Amino acid sequence: MADRALTLAAAGLAGAVLLLLLAPLGALGLTFQGVALSAPELAALRFTLLQATLSAGLSVVLAVPVARALARRRFFGRSALIATLGAPFILPVIVAVLGLLAVFGRAGWVNDALGHVGLSPFSIYGLQGVVLAHVFFNMPLAVRMILHGWQAIPAERFRLAASLGFAPCANLRHIEAPMLREVLPGAALVIFVICLTSFAVALTLGGGPRATTVELAIYQALRFDFDLPTAARLALLQFALCAAAFVVAAKVSLPSGFGAGQGRAGGPSAPKGWHKMVDILAIALAAMFLALPLLAVALNGLPGMAGLPVSVWAAAGRSLTIALASTAISLAAALVLALAAARGKGWPALAATLPLAASSLVLGTGLFLILQPYFRPASLALPVTMTINAALSLPFAFRILAPEARTLYADYHRLGASLGMGGWAWLRWVVLPRLARVLGFSAGLVAALSMGDLGVIALFAGEGEATLPLLVQRLMGAYRMEAAASAALLLVLLSFALFWIFDHWGRRYADT
Repeated sequence: MADRALTLAAAGLAGAVLLLLLAPLGALGLTFQGVALSAPELAALRFTLLQATLSAGLSVVLAVPVARALARRRFFGRSALIATLGAPFILPVIVAVLGLLAVFGRAGWVNDALGHVGLSPFSIYGLQGVVLAHVFFNMPLAVRMILHGWQAIPAERFRLAASLGFAPCANLRHIEAPMLREVLPGAALVIFVICLTSFAVALTLGGGPRATTVELAIYQALRFDFDLPTAARLALLQFALCAAAFVVAAKVSLPSGFGAGQGRAGGPSAPKGWHKMVDILAIALAAMFLALPLLAVALNGLPGMAGLPVSVWAAAGRSLTIALASTAISLAAALVLALAAARGKGWPALAATLPLAASSLVLGTGLFLILQPYFRPASLALPVTMTINAALSLPFAFRILAPEARTLYADYHRLGASLGMGGWAWLRWVVLPRLARVLGFSAGLVAALSMGDLGVIALFAGEGEATLPLLVQRLMGAYRMEAAASAALLLVLLSFALFWIFDHWGRRYADT
């Protein structure tokens, strides 16, 4: 009976996810008028593909020496540094952009240093700024993925290489290069998909018509021109790009390794001399690149924290409301679908993964077309944003919960059935305690991502519905950089506080 109820609940959720994706696409299709793209739209398409390709390529290329250095060096704080590499993923995009402006902007630290030595200033606006911001976000992700590849190489391979007297270059050629050939395409494609749907970076760092992405063009067509056919055409183009990249990325898997080892700890040798200096330099430069923008936000924002206006706190309250509601919806849906998938069914995993093929602006544009004739869009800004955030966070939460749910089902399902445990008893006494750790981590991740989202809210919100990321962006647009820095610091603190509270709750509940 409990299995049947779970299957029905999962089927209902899968249907809801499918409807949320298909209804906006259907609305876009009804408004669609012709396939021919204008010159500005073709320029936006070219720029989108160019910046995504450059961002993915540079992120992966720069990540290789950092990952190799971390794989073969042991030092105090290494574990903390590796854990910190996940921070940019949950860092609100608008905050990182503000930090990058403080470091690389016209009056930033880098241009001040260049001016002192008589060199020309660096402009962060345009293609170079968009790529720089994407590398900031995605290079740490690439490091983690490539580092997993190094750690998957059995230690016996390195011991055998050492016994044969392999030099570091021979290790790289015969052991590490084959792993990189399998890891790098998958990592690059994942980052390429992420960069395709980037909106906040292009909105703040794009340099006019020549640096406009498809997502930014959708926003401009709706907010400034109210050109519904153009917005629909661009949204369908964006969906096609994301779907194609998603299909290609799904077919490129990470390596299975070099065969089974004995599971012993090990890694590549740690050569001394100039090899050690290169490793130290790679780790130090990566740490500085990640830390300096955050330090700049803290230094610029801390003095004005006490004098933040009421509008900032009201926007923070709206962001918290959206984040908590999105977390509850996304986590409940991910748990039900993960438990259903653990019973050997394939369709729950497909339903949970489908939102990866869409973007917030594509869904937002479709919903705007559906709701605009009947409602004032600003009145639905918060519930629409909450729903789309929950849907777009579902794949991440599901991927975290699914492996643990499969293990739980294999270990305890028969025992629970023999004891006659019903659905609520099974959930309370088995599922929640056993999955508490990953539930807490998933909730923290979803809450932080939703807290910092600047996507669909930009389409719907008026002056009275702005969330904290949108308010920071508006303050930056009005050149109120000190107020923007203080509001951004508040956003960082709230985002990381949410992540820590949920993650800590999950680990504490699992240990009791």
